[in-house]
Amino acid sequence: MNTALSVNLNKVALVRNSRPLSLNLPDVLAMGRLCLQAGAQGLTVHPRPDERHIRGDDVAPLSALVKAWTGCEYNIEGNPLHNLMDHVRAVRPDQATFVPDAMDQVTSDHGWDLRHTAQALQPCVDECLALGVRVSLFVDPDPEQMPLVKALGAQRIELYTEPYARAHGTAAQASCLARYRDAAQAAQALGLQVNAGHDLNLHNLTDFLQAVPGVAEVSIGHALMADALVMGYAPAVQAYLAAIARAQA
Repeated sequence: MNTALSVNLNKVALVRNSRPLSLNLPDVLAMGRLCLQAGAQGLTVHPRPDERHIRGDDVAPLSALVKAWTGCEYNIEGNPLHNLMDHVRAVRPDQATFVPDAMDQVTSDHGWDLRHTAQALQPCVDECLALGVRVSLFVDPDPEQMPLVKALGAQRIELYTEPYARAHGTAAQASCLARYRDAAQAAQALGLQVNAGHDLNLHNLTDFLQAVPGVAEVSIGHALMADALVMGYAPAVQAYLAAIARAQA
């Protein structure tokens, strides 16, 4: 399986929102188009309730953009117990990634503990499936969670990779990667597909994909935006595609 790159546009929107919205600079839609033109296989947005980056009125235009590109996917992530489901109903993205963010959370920092949250999530999973939307659950690298994901009816997991990013290049890297590999294999053994995201970058992405085979998609935004400040947005997208290709060579 070739790993798809989905570019998260949150940080583009964050920069735009730091100036009057009438200026619309940078243009999130134009940046999304640039990413797809550069070869990205999808776009990701996380429209939080406070709209500090992606706003509600960004969601539909980006959906229309992605639908015009053959073979590309639109991923909307967020907490389904807050505002995510309104966006899912409105545009029916290819994928809804459920993330256990609090209302005021700066960024995602843990996965679901389905032993305590499965009952609350079940109606949201069921509604997505009825709408024809794939469900991915943001989880820590814990093999014991995978049967609970399967029981809910979700089709994918997204492994929360910040702990790996922190361990990369240290003595803990190998043991950390082993946890991710074990979790991915446990998911795949149940027929679940595996995504990954959070703090993956040009320095650690290839190592991760080599150690954790079969990753269907990586979602990357913050690091890609940082690289784009140096090399430009399209070259940054192409650099990440090259890092993925090296892992799969």
